[in-house]
Amino acid sequence: QVQLVESGRGLVQAGGSLRLSCAASGRTFSTYAMGWFRQAPGKEREFVATISRSGGTIQYADSVKGRFTISRDNAKNTVYLLMNSLKPEDAAVYYCAAGFTTVVVGAGQIVYWGQGTQVTVSS
Repeated sequence: QVQLVESGRGLVQAGGSLRLSCAASGRTFSTYAMGWFRQAPGKEREFVATISRSGGTIQYADSVKGRFTISRDNAKNTVYLLMNSLKPEDAAVYYCAAGFTTVVVGAGQIVYWGQGTQVTVSS
């Protein structure tokens, strides 16, 4: 069993930056691919970014490519999402996720979800 706890929620102005963190419990963090998903009001949850177990494979949604950076520190059991040049359309609840596949780009690949953290972007 793995518990994922996100932190870093906040309100930022458009063009600003925010870093989200997701701390995982347990000793098996390095065996999971990790990802970030988001869900805006009235919309479906969507993929944002993913990173493989070793960090060697990273993928981003086209909407965040070049602005967001995902990284992980297996020694700290933590995955990060650095968000730059934020836009109002980035506002959503952001969820950390873990799975056993090489990367996690779809909800069907997720074994564990975090509780979510709110990101608000003012225009």
